[in-house]
Order: sequence, then structure tokens, then C-alpha cells
Amino acid sequence: MIGTVRTVLALAVVALTTIVLAPLQMLCLKTGLCRGRRVLRHWHKIATRMLGVRIRVFGGPAPGRPLMIAANHVSWLDITVLAAIADVSFIAKSEMSAWPIFGWFSRMQRSVYVERERRRKSGDQASEIASRLAEGDVMVLFAEGTTGDGNQILPFKTTLFGAASMMLSASKHDEMWIQPVALAYTRLQGLPMGRQYRGLAAWIGDEDLVPHLSAVLREGAMDVEVHFGEPVSFTAKSNRKEVARLVEARVREMLSAALTNPAPRP
Repeated sequence: MIGTVRTVLALAVVALTTIVLAPLQMLCLKTGLCRGRRVLRHWHKIATRMLGVRIRVFGGPAPGRPLMIAANHVSWLDITVLAAIADVSFIAKSEMSAWPIFGWFSRMQRSVYVERERRRKSGDQASEIASRLAEGDVMVLFAEGTTGDGNQILPFKTTLFGAASMMLSASKHDEMWIQPVALAYTRLQGLPMGRQYRGLAAWIGDEDLVPHLSAVLREGAMDVEVHFGEPVSFTAKSNRKEVARLVEARVREMLSAALTNPAPRP
């Protein structure tokens, strides 16, 4: 009963927030008077709170621009968590555009959608990402290319790191930054999750969004740590595969440290 009440209340608050903030975001995008990032951040903050997700942040986005954030990927929750703490746009799989509520807001957030199975489009997709980076947008790349179980990370895909090279060759910039970020889901109901329970946060494979969303709402009180690492310089002389491996190693190290020794609750 408590889980049902929490679910209904959370959905009602998110729906009301969407009704209030959606017109403001559309006005920002259509008029060009603002990018609407503050509007979106408010929405994501409220959404994470209603979902029962408590965020602990260590560090923050690097000040240098252009900036790409390369993060591990555990769940659709990652998107709401990162958008609640930083003004970012996402490099997301094309299916996300059809998600209820979250898909609409991802479009309003000017996400770049990629079709990973269609290699012929990878050049056009990288070009769009490069253009956004050159404009100063902070783009988040979930570099594993899929979601993991939250206990370890998968090898980083290097293809979309090519957008960094493309951006440098097509703009006035001679250097950009790629910042490693680790998302670690550490506690449930205030207690350490442990390997066996971390799957409650993970959203893997072809699992439907709505049942997983319902499960998260019923559980509530989930803690996630977001660790921002030192940014890696990327220039025209950089090798994207070597940079990808370096960034992957740093994300892996931060994730391992966070899961082994979760931060104490405030």
C-alpha cells in the first residue's frame, strides 16, 4: 500500500511539474532567448526527488570548453541524475525519443540521437555532435554503448570519440576536454546495496521502461554517487582510441572506489 501511494503521489507531482515547466522550455527553444537549461534542471531535480533518488556529487564539470563528458551507464536514471546537477545535453540512443515523459524532455534538452546499428549514419551523427561541442554545449556520452549491471563497466566504444577530432578540424578550437564521470548506485533504504541488490537500479537489455520505473518508485530511497574526474586534453594529435582507454580506466577506478567504500550518509 505504501509503495502504491508513493507511486501515485510521485507521478502526480511529476505530471504537474511537467505541465508548468514544459511551456517555459518550449518558449526558450522557439524564441532563442534562453537555452532553457535552468528549466530542465528544475524538472530533473524534482523528478529525482519524487523517484526517491538521493544524489551525492564529488567534483563538477570542468570549466574548459569544448567539453565532452564520458560516463558509465547503469540505467535511464543516469540521465535524470546528471541533468539534475549540470547543464548538459546527451548523446542518446534513438529509441529514447519515444519514451514517455523522459523522451519528450530529452528532445527539449536537445539530445543528439544515434542509431548504433546503422554504421552509415555514424559520420553524420559525429558531425552533429561536433557542431554542438563547438557551440559550447556540454555533451554527455555513455561510452559503453549500452547499460551495465552497475557493478563494473564494459569496454568503451571509440567511434563517437571521433566527434572530438571532427570538431577540432572543423572549428577554430585547437584543444577540447573529455572528462571521465562515474555513476555509482551505493545504498538502498540507507543500507549499502551490495552486488546482489545493485540490479534494482540497473536497467539492462530489452527490459521495458514502465515496469522498471514502477519498481524504482516502489522501492524509493536510493543513493547514487556522481564522481567527476580530471579532464583529459584532446588535440588534433591525440589518438582517440588511446584517449578512450585512458578515460575508461579513470571511470573504472572511480567506480570501483565508490562501490568499495561508499560515502557516509550526510
